[in-house]
Amino acid sequence: MSEDKDEKREEEQDAVTEDDSDNGFTASHNADHLIHCLTVIGEIEGHYILPPQNKTTKYEHVIPALVAIEQDKSIEGLLMILNTVGGDVEAGLAIAELIASMETPTVSIVVGGGHSIGVPLAVCAKRSFIVPTATMTIHPVRMNGLVLGIPQTLSYFDRMQDRITSFVTRNSRIPAEHFRELMMKKDELVMDVGSVVDGETAVELGLIDRLGGLSDAIKCLYELIDEKNAGTGGEKEC
Repeated sequence: MSEDKDEKREEEQDAVTEDDSDNGFTASHNADHLIHCLTVIGEIEGHYILPPQNKTTKYEHVIPALVAIEQDKSIEGLLMILNTVGGDVEAGLAIAELIASMETPTVSIVVGGGHSIGVPLAVCAKRSFIVPTATMTIHPVRMNGLVLGIPQTLSYFDRMQDRITSFVTRNSRIPAEHFRELMMKKDELVMDVGSVVDGETAVELGLIDRLGGLSDAIKCLYELIDEKNAGTGGEKEC
């Protein structure tokens, strides 16, 4: 029976295509569980194409891949690794909302940086990790280019910030008031208002679940997968 199970797992692993490697997706073979790794790196590219020299994560590539992962029964979990400066707010928030709504077990880990719209992406997984040397920048919504200085523009910015604050506080343990305080802090960033927090501080604030590295994140993801396969109702504190 165990040999049949191993053969079935090998067939499922062989069936997973590796054509998505250019989009930052890799399938883990010869492991206890078959998981996908999504790398969110550089700048989140939205409705406008960024210069070719920029390292980007394109949301039109990520969104269909997430749909495929959620439907593929052979893929048991999603590991998301973040090292991003931020980028398009609506594109980043769209990706975060999709990941937050997945039934597939998900774990995120911030390495390097999870700045700006990278904050909602970091907290959207079922469990979030951050390495001690990583940092996260929390600041208000900004817009480049021509901006009309009218009340409607300011109202739009306020509503967008409320959307981000609501998402972050729903998917983490940080209170909304505290998150807004960090967002509007005046004495930390030279050219902007906001805050930069390191890994340990992010965990203390309740923004990220745990301090840890790659092995910790994978171990937690395996536990979530085992829990789902066992059909238990509660969630482990991995």
